[in-house]
Amino acid sequence: MLASSHPILSCEQAKQLEDERFGSDEERAWNAMRQAGRAIGRAVMADSREMGGLPFRSHILALIGKGHNGGDALIAVETLLEAMPGSRAGVLFAFGERALRPLASRAWKSLSQRFRERVTRVAHDGLEPAYALVLDGVFGFQYRPPIDDRIRGLIDRVNGLSIPLRVAVDLPSAGLFRADFTYASGSVKEPGLTSSTTGRLRYLDLGFFPEYVPAAHRVLTSALLEPLRQLRAPTSDKRSYGHVFIMGGSRSFPGAVMMTVMAALRSGVGLLTAFVPESLVPAFSAHVPEAMWVGCPEEPGGGLALEGLHLIRERMERATAWVIGPGLAREPESLALAREVVELITTPVVLDADALRTEVIQAVRSRLILTPHEGEFQRIAESVTLRRYAEATRATVVLKGPITRICGRSPAGKGGAGAGAEPPVYHSLFGGPVLARGGSGDLLAGLIGGLVAQRPDDLLLAAAQGTVWHGMAADRLARSRGQIAVTTTQLLGFLPDALLGTSNEPDNE
Repeated sequence: MLASSHPILSCEQAKQLEDERFGSDEERAWNAMRQAGRAIGRAVMADSREMGGLPFRSHILALIGKGHNGGDALIAVETLLEAMPGSRAGVLFAFGERALRPLASRAWKSLSQRFRERVTRVAHDGLEPAYALVLDGVFGFQYRPPIDDRIRGLIDRVNGLSIPLRVAVDLPSAGLFRADFTYASGSVKEPGLTSSTTGRLRYLDLGFFPEYVPAAHRVLTSALLEPLRQLRAPTSDKRSYGHVFIMGGSRSFPGAVMMTVMAALRSGVGLLTAFVPESLVPAFSAHVPEAMWVGCPEEPGGGLALEGLHLIRERMERATAWVIGPGLAREPESLALAREVVELITTPVVLDADALRTEVIQAVRSRLILTPHEGEFQRIAESVTLRRYAEATRATVVLKGPITRICGRSPAGKGGAGAGAEPPVYHSLFGGPVLARGGSGDLLAGLIGGLVAQRPDDLLLAAAQGTVWHGMAADRLARSRGQIAVTTTQLLGFLPDALLGTSNEPDNE
């Protein structure tokens, strides 16, 4: 197991959790609502920075239902108005103000009294054409169909408005509201992972899981990076932090392996050796002198040739982990070299990109991490599920996507799934469209490989830490520079910030 992860719940389980936590204690429930609403408001402010932030004089629309979902949204509006003194809000009660349940009514009273001059009520037919933000708090996870035609019409009208930022509280109402971000407060509910209207799902941890709760699907949290924030031993040296070997590159794809090397060096690994085509070494060694570059013979297409195997074999015993594949290309001779190498490796290996071939995977004799995107996964796994494929190959699989999913077994003694028990699937909600550009996966492979080299005993932990770290850096990059006018390698400059939890913005890389 990964202790720094929380269960993903069905709607019924989420209701049971809240009933157990709060019961009839209204004050505890109110405090949790205040905590959730404030967290949503702060998250909206942070995520809006990806589009340059909300205007100082924003007009906010809040769609409010009857219960806790509406109360969370009202407190989020209060938090936003506090942070943006020039802004105002319109509140539309989907079922009327009288339908509000006690805590939602209490939240409305707090908002309307505190910002009396900046909050107005909006009728169903009183929508304006220009809002900067809409918060959907009509239905929560206890929604049951069918939906009233009047409410459906309201959601359809809001969906038709040109609103730059659309936010759903917990879940998009009735699966109809089209959100850019959905903020799951307290726990992640299963429908949020599959609904086409969720947008980007964010988990707001409210401390509902102080102890490990078993679940087949889990969400990773930023606490996973805590061990990486600890001080290192004062007597350590470069040999204390592993030696990662990276093999890849070709004249057709020279940049991929360079990005993998650059990311691996940021992981904290002590030593790094890269095996690349010999024609690339002069430029690469001048650009990244921290790595040890080994130039290998090239086949006619510019990829790695089989005759370079002796250069790799004579150095093998030094490695504590490997990354093979970035920029390798698909030349038969280069793939044959990859097969020969993985048959000899006894330390953990990360296979990425062009090395994600069934014939290479089947040749691996050591512990294995695979980092496919969806297309690569379909090629190697065909119709098998992520969990079944991870079990069949005994690999830790990092399935990259808008929500990256990871499956693999923890080492014995680490609290992993027992014999016969299926391992959980872990979900990383960090990152976003800023990663939808070439090279993002090469950086992730290098980061994971460098972490494995330092902790070769726990591949699942290294894969999850690398994925979360990569995603958190991407979030900070997008909030600092936007989603568009950035380059992939700029993410490297945000890795220290993401790890340390600081707000300093690094210079361009």
